[in-house]
Amino acid sequence: MSLRINDTIPDLTVETDQGTFSLHDFVGDSWVILFSHPKNFTPVCTTEFGAVAQLADEWAKRNTKVIGISVDSAEDHGKWKQDIEVVSQGAEAGFPIIADTSLEVSKAFDMLPAEAYLPDGRTPNDTATVRSVYIIAPDKTLKLSMTYPMNVGRNFAEILRALDGLQTAAEHGVATPANWQVGDDVVIPATVSAEDATTRFGQYQTVLPYLRMTKLPG
Repeated sequence: MSLRINDTIPDLTVETDQGTFSLHDFVGDSWVILFSHPKNFTPVCTTEFGAVAQLADEWAKRNTKVIGISVDSAEDHGKWKQDIEVVSQGAEAGFPIIADTSLEVSKAFDMLPAEAYLPDGRTPNDTATVRSVYIIAPDKTLKLSMTYPMNVGRNFAEILRALDGLQTAAEHGVATPANWQVGDDVVIPATVSAEDATTRFGQYQTVLPYLRMTKLPG
């Protein structure tokens, strides 16, 4: 199975360090960020989850839940969180982490091929592509995915920026240009007529026939 932008995520029942539930129930009416990791107790991943813990207030401001996934057991996840909270300088790792020991979630989200398995004595290299970020909308559709190598830590400022862009686009029916930040001008989609653009946004700048920039209403 492959999962692409705007596909509905599979409604899998997952075991986590905070209990068992369905992914769709977890999403509920919120935005969700799913972070995947190839193994517990690995250096780069531990720093990443520490960063996630430190951003708890930022996720809450954006009506966004965070859920991790690693292909180790829920018991191990609980132990790993003690290390995560050391790296996060005491910020609580309050998010659940999926125990994907069967690789069901990793394969359903197209992180690993269907024939992948966990060999005895495995290393993170055996599940190297389980290093992805997914942003999921309240309607349970996938809106963004990023996959990183094991030797490059994820940029959480960019993940927040992308989340802001997705939420802004969804709320206002616009697009965001390169390097957009909250408060910057936005792009009027080409599908919006000149008349509708004026009605919705008032004055706007036509940079090119197909590129119109405007401030967000309000």
